[in-house]
Amino acid sequence: MIDLYYWTTPNGHKITMFLEETGLAYRIVPVNIGTGAQFDPKFLAISPNNRIPAIVDPTPAGGGAPLSVFESGAILLYLAEKSGRLLPRDVRVRVEVTQWLFWQVAGLGPMAGQNHHFVRFAPERIPYAIERYVKETNRLYGVLNKRLAERAFLAGDYSIADIAAYPWIVPYEAQRQSLEDFPHLKRWFQAIHDRPATLRAYEKAATINTQTTMTEEAKRVLYGQTARP
Repeated sequence: MIDLYYWTTPNGHKITMFLEETGLAYRIVPVNIGTGAQFDPKFLAISPNNRIPAIVDPTPAGGGAPLSVFESGAILLYLAEKSGRLLPRDVRVRVEVTQWLFWQVAGLGPMAGQNHHFVRFAPERIPYAIERYVKETNRLYGVLNKRLAERAFLAGDYSIADIAAYPWIVPYEAQRQSLEDFPHLKRWFQAIHDRPATLRAYEKAATINTQTTMTEEAKRVLYGQTARP
């Protein structure tokens, strides 16, 4: 059984979505990032960047000691390889999947994350920063919409690329976006939303974190980090 070190963020949801989709056995180990649990030395031994998600696989391919993996994109690739699911074997299609996976982890996630910060959580309103990240989020939605105009999912069949991107679209209203402006993205979003595995993943999230607002202490923990602990 895989141990999933998890909190209810878009990156955390990626992994529960995958695990629910494939049926791999797993156990959630909550890491409350609002209280600083990500700085526990035991967690840092697994995830040295003090970020969730991370996994520990007690039965890696080839045997040997348990294997830990951090970074959501790396985890998706690892689990896809382990399960033989949601990552095509054909080299050309596989490249399509990995391109869009890397696009998400390098672009959509960081830009939408900055959008979340300056629109919702920054201690002072900075109009330039808000406009910068809201516009860039909008541009990235447009990239997705164009990509999805002629295909059901990002690389043809449903894959880890779609799983990676979906949780970052869920808070589209908070990102000051309208799915009505992106009809192909809207169709894709609804199709993934309605998948039983997606519903199960988000139902689990609701039982783990019932906090609906971020406290000032959580903001201090999350946004006041430097190299010094």
